[in-house]
Amino acid sequence: MLQPMHFVEERTPYPTVTDFFRSFNEEMHSLYLLSFLLTADHDKAEQCLVSAIGECVEGIGSFMNWARSWTRGAILRHAIKMIMPAPEHTDCASLISLKESATPTEDNPFAAILLLDTFERFVFVMSIVEGQSDEECAILLRCSRRDVMIARVLALKRQSPTDVLAEEILQS
Repeated sequence: MLQPMHFVEERTPYPTVTDFFRSFNEEMHSLYLLSFLLTADHDKAEQCLVSAIGECVEGIGSFMNWARSWTRGAILRHAIKMIMPAPEHTDCASLISLKESATPTEDNPFAAILLLDTFERFVFVMSIVEGQSDEECAILLRCSRRDVMIARVLALKRQSPTDVLAEEILQS
């Protein structure tokens, strides 16, 4: 016996510009924050965000569920192109001579991140905040995985309060 056929309403798998902007509006704050944490400058963050959104609108043909990661990736690429972070190529001895730990103030909870050296800030935001692998960070930043690992360790150490850092050193 023949089974009845059910027709499904066909919809385009591609997002429209309206879909994209609806998604963007929902994430605008976090996208701007990502841009600001990378550039550490409000004007550059705005320029980076606008450039990234422009890139995404031009390539609107991607599937909608990729829009979020695509936009975040575009922000990373534009921030890297704009700021051009590079490792300082210091030896391992520099791990010992950490500058004063950056601590957030009540006025700016992101101060500790913004006070990091440029390369360390990019590595911190990309690997810790955005969850990118060392390999992904190294490819985007055009450096070695070792540079990424050292910068992340330095950034994390500088984020730690001094007593936590001292305790860690004593335990190791």
